[in-house]
Amino acid sequence: MRKVCDFIARWMGLIVLLVAAVAFLQPAMFIWIDTKTINPLLGVIMFGMGLTLSPNDFKIVLSRPKDILIGCLAQFTIMPLLAWLLALAFSLPKELALGVILVGCCPGGTASNVITYLAKGDLALSVGMTACSTLLAPLLTPLLVLLMAGTMVKVDTLGMLLSIVYVVIAPIVVGLLCQRFIPRLTKAVTPYLPAFSSLAIAFTVGIVVSHNAERLLVGGTIVILVVMLHNLLGLSLGFLIGRLLHLEKPKCVALCVEVGMQNSGLASSLANMHFAAYPLATIPGAIFSVWHNISGALAAKLFQRESVKTK
Repeated sequence: MRKVCDFIARWMGLIVLLVAAVAFLQPAMFIWIDTKTINPLLGVIMFGMGLTLSPNDFKIVLSRPKDILIGCLAQFTIMPLLAWLLALAFSLPKELALGVILVGCCPGGTASNVITYLAKGDLALSVGMTACSTLLAPLLTPLLVLLMAGTMVKVDTLGMLLSIVYVVIAPIVVGLLCQRFIPRLTKAVTPYLPAFSSLAIAFTVGIVVSHNAERLLVGGTIVILVVMLHNLLGLSLGFLIGRLLHLEKPKCVALCVEVGMQNSGLASSLANMHFAAYPLATIPGAIFSVWHNISGALAAKLFQRESVKTK
């Protein structure tokens, strides 16, 4: 069982890609699952994150405030601005532009910690940034969406704030409480969590893609290009900022991964909950979920090779 879980976690990007392909070519495989299932699936992923966090992960915010501040500023400025600029540059339809902006305004993705570890980056900084950006998300994500997309659509900032608290923050808190009061059980299930989260992400992508398979045929190519550029520019600028600030290489790698990889599942969930009148808004989050796992794995390989060469 442990080997199966390790296999699933290691090949997460490929599994998500295969599920997306099946959902697109054979929508009936997933379309019977209601889109409302996305929220519980995301909650499960966040609950797993809470089970794996420890008090030491939060201590880094106090012990290394400069690094965390740089990371969070980069996270909540680079990706939202890139999303807005790309939507303008490619003259995206309102629905797709909204979806891209939602992705850009979300916190860092949980898979970023695994990618940072594989890339020989500063894992403590990566975990600290993910935790901090996630805690800031209920306030910053709705405000940034209002700022970037408020002229296009009506944005319910309070509703989005409460949704993020319910779907993201509450499950993390429950996970932390489980870790505190039932440590033996938590320790026993922790090795299986990456695989479980990977499957939950894959199912989320499958649900979104299957329900929007026909719409993907219209303008699908352009939104895939925009999503890929969004992610690749985020990775590049995250690393560049670290270099410009003369940070050590492991910190630059952590910044690169944290900035470029988003909690795109949350973006699709928010689009589904608060922008149901714009069904295409869920698509960029689903595509990002597939692509950033692939690009993250490739970036990790690249950094691994550089690390070997410098030894």
